[in-house]
Amino acid sequence: MQEQVDVVVVGLGPGGEFAAGELAAAGLDVIGIEAGLVGGECPYWGCVPSKMMIRAGNALAEAGRVPFLAGEGKAVADWDRVADRVRSEAASGWNDRAAAGRLEARGVRLVRGTGRLAGPHRVIAGERAFEAARGVVLATGSRPRVPPVPGLEGTPYWTNREAIEAEEVPASMLVLGGGAIGVELAQVFARFGCAVTVLEGGDRLLAQEEPEAGELAARALRADGVTVRTGVRAVQIEHDGTMFEALLEGGLEPLRAERLLVATGRRPDLAALAVDTAGIDPAAPAVPTDGQLRAADGLWAIGDITGRGAFTHVAMYQARIAVRDILGRPGPDADYRALPRVTFTDPEIGAVGLTERQARERGVRVRTALVPIASSARGLVHGPGNEGFVKLVEDAGRGVLVGATSAGPTGGEVLYGLNVAVHAEVPTARLEHMIYTYPTFHRTVEAALRELR
Repeated sequence: MQEQVDVVVVGLGPGGEFAAGELAAAGLDVIGIEAGLVGGECPYWGCVPSKMMIRAGNALAEAGRVPFLAGEGKAVADWDRVADRVRSEAASGWNDRAAAGRLEARGVRLVRGTGRLAGPHRVIAGERAFEAARGVVLATGSRPRVPPVPGLEGTPYWTNREAIEAEEVPASMLVLGGGAIGVELAQVFARFGCAVTVLEGGDRLLAQEEPEAGELAARALRADGVTVRTGVRAVQIEHDGTMFEALLEGGLEPLRAERLLVATGRRPDLAALAVDTAGIDPAAPAVPTDGQLRAADGLWAIGDITGRGAFTHVAMYQARIAVRDILGRPGPDADYRALPRVTFTDPEIGAVGLTERQARERGVRVRTALVPIASSARGLVHGPGNEGFVKLVEDAGRGVLVGATSAGPTGGEVLYGLNVAVHAEVPTARLEHMIYTYPTFHRTVEAALRELR
């Protein structure tokens, strides 16, 4: 027998949790289905705990700069403090009682289990079936993409989850993948004494960002003792019960390490959602949606499964639009032209909009400028740790920014102004005429604007 409800939200990560809570608060009868922890990846194994670990590693690095700046100083690394803070302050012991309680207090009826579509407006979770009068919201996120390297399956490799839950720092670690997750965790563990090697099959780290960003990340990792190997792939993984060994293409010398972290991206699992019952290809890389996040009649999709980036801020942004549409309230379509992202290495690497290459591929007449942070007065004041740059990508025909990168000690924070400029299409001539606070890191933006001329 089907239970009649207004809305079913499948997946209660940041976007799904927000959508379910808002819809219930608006008076709708909402079922929220979650197979894991309410809150999803971000608070337990992603954004929040990883940044706690990064904060700890950055504190050690800053202590190491004291002799260059202020006199004598020494910090002794203690991973127990990091693990305890992650466990107690971020992940709540990997228990979602508090999050589930908050959601239920808003009126959401929580169902534990795996939900899947069963036709228009219909969802099945275990033995229960629901028919949603208003519709269904898919917000099931993504899972680590594990490459089909022979021998890897069945070994005790880590994903981001095991790395976040680590109670001890391994003596050595091999990281497969040089994207944001791989480089962030590589730097953290290296700063706590782990001998880390990053293996990236592409020709540079952070392949989705500007080449200069990947080069900066590689320099930063190497400065912390990380071995960075690009353009090399593992062709076989072996584990003898104690150590991992990666055999490399081209007969290069194998790499050995106590732990192996797989950080080769994430992917949604559309087939498990039975999206074919809604006319969606289960083999597709993402669920296609319109500007109001509609995927089909009575079906909305938000978050990672839409293919707009595995970011909490994207899921939350999309959730607000979907909620508004479900409630029948008019509003603008989703606008991704100024999609921001930050890799929280030291230095931070923030970016928004298009890279230079992406802009050229779209036929934009591009003009660029790049200015090092160290050349600014604030960079001089900051001293050690002042590596970074501001890069601007201008549509020269329209005189507006279509992309920017802000890398430096506070790269993610400096990005905010650039995000506004790209989103609002503020003319670069007007940006150049602004007054920029002195001495700040963001004053480098002014210098980069002058370089565009």
